[in-house]
Amino acid sequence: MTSASWHARISCGRDTGAGFLVTERHVVTCAHVVARGTTDPVSVSFAHGGGESVGARVIAHGGWDGRDTDPGDLAVLELDQDVALKPAEFAAPDEAYGDPPRKLLAYGFPKRYEEGTLAEYRATAEQLIAGEWVQLEAWAAHGQPLVPGFSGAAVTLADSGRVVGMVSAAARDPGVRNGRMLPANVMARYWPRLGDLIPTPEYDGPQKERLRLLVEEAARHGELECSPQRLYQEAVTAFGPPPPPHGFASLWDAAWYLLSEVTDTKAAVRFAERLADFVEHTPTRTALRSWPYTHAEAVPGGAPLAAPAPGSGADTRSWSPILVEIAPSGSGDQQFLVEVSAYNGSHRKVVGQRRLPADRVRPYALERIDEAYHALEPGARELLAFVLPRRWLNADVAHWQRSADDDSPLGTFAPLVVMDLERRRSGGLQHKLLQKWRELDTQRSARLRRIGCGTVGQDPVKLTIGLRRGADMVGFGAPPRADGTRRLFQATLNAAVPVMLWPRSGCRGGHTHDDCRGAAFLDRLAEHLAGLTPGELPTHIHELRETAYASESPEPHWASDLALLWEDPRCLPDPVGYQHSPVG
Repeated sequence: MTSASWHARISCGRDTGAGFLVTERHVVTCAHVVARGTTDPVSVSFAHGGGESVGARVIAHGGWDGRDTDPGDLAVLELDQDVALKPAEFAAPDEAYGDPPRKLLAYGFPKRYEEGTLAEYRATAEQLIAGEWVQLEAWAAHGQPLVPGFSGAAVTLADSGRVVGMVSAAARDPGVRNGRMLPANVMARYWPRLGDLIPTPEYDGPQKERLRLLVEEAARHGELECSPQRLYQEAVTAFGPPPPPHGFASLWDAAWYLLSEVTDTKAAVRFAERLADFVEHTPTRTALRSWPYTHAEAVPGGAPLAAPAPGSGADTRSWSPILVEIAPSGSGDQQFLVEVSAYNGSHRKVVGQRRLPADRVRPYALERIDEAYHALEPGARELLAFVLPRRWLNADVAHWQRSADDDSPLGTFAPLVVMDLERRRSGGLQHKLLQKWRELDTQRSARLRRIGCGTVGQDPVKLTIGLRRGADMVGFGAPPRADGTRRLFQATLNAAVPVMLWPRSGCRGGHTHDDCRGAAFLDRLAEHLAGLTPGELPTHIHELRETAYASESPEPHWASDLALLWEDPRCLPDPVGYQHSPVG
């Protein structure tokens, strides 16, 4: 248990300390270890990582301002690259204490111990000193004391190796063998993502993560008229536990105290509902009011899921989507917020989220997609769903090289669909899509409407109204890049048509269409779709892409550039928490 490879040695200029890996890219340490991190380079190496160091930067800080008695002595480092090491695991906060006392270990890097060394300690008591620290005392009268080089070291249970806190200080007098630990539940006050990792008895991981994202989103919308203390007191009511003496420094501080210290799970629900009263941003306010959700509430607006009717084909809700949302970040035309999530039923696990320039979107998304597969059940039917800005809907995501070691297109690896970001955020259009799918469940066949290359002069408004009344799928003979086709494409999205198909290249929708490739494409498309149920289209198009990519004909296969927009809100519950584009 003591040979965990996630123990880290931190170097910042001439200062050395310890830390520990909590995600594949994040290391936690003391703020005072990297106090010179703004001017001196920071590097991280791992106890069993072969001695190679990785560059890092401070991305989160607890607010420590330089004195020994200041709270918030915590910093989070983001590594320059992911590391292939399993991160540390946390124990429940109360496991650090017991009668008899639990033996605790710290792995530090004092002078002359480049490879690190262990110190054995125990917690004096569960009581916090100044609301922040737990006192540590030596397990025995001999052995390694806590000295410089141990700051930032994980404090672990000797029998399991799981983390209960972090060494933050040692006694100045060498003859006094004690120190201080920042407990894990206190650490989570300063970096909310730790809350997802620390076990809490009353809440599961998706619930905690969802509330964290909602609180962070609420905080992004400016000053609230209500303080965290008042929100907490109203959540626990007059009969609940009082707030801690140190109060709450932030919304997350109050929310985490509810999650980690208050056993009444309804208090967290009341907290979210009351917070919604003070949030002006409508999507966030709606999301807060719906927490925690059930499977039936996963559809936007809380609409229950409809049971599939006879003859409707396979249950579309059997998909386990990996959702990739790419949205403008609000901080520049070439900056995007990328979020990758994995769904199991109505539960969403956020695998990664980052603000990136356009040229880094593809590699980041592909890495997180591969990682998201770890969250799927072994028998899950994967569905890669890209939510894209409208101007990106014709992007070649199905042709992306799957990984650095696999040149095959992503669209041949798994069923892949795209969705329109604006439509996904529209409550009215999502409601119409639900109605459309309920109609499709009762129909024996789906109606395909053809929009050929020569129809660019059609009135978009009339098209929208007509499609609402008489189309289940729409096939385009040209991609949505020419002005006329783009207007008709938008009209089809506004009609809440759940399935749209088109060639990514070919005819540009001009005035003459002799021997037009678009007409031939629509003929083949109609032939292929005959008798297919819309709910199973992602599978059929996946198989068609495999055939097209494997074709050895000298002429391009008619479906080699086929794009599929497919959206069923019943199997793609709305990812609350990032329903808009946060401004950096």
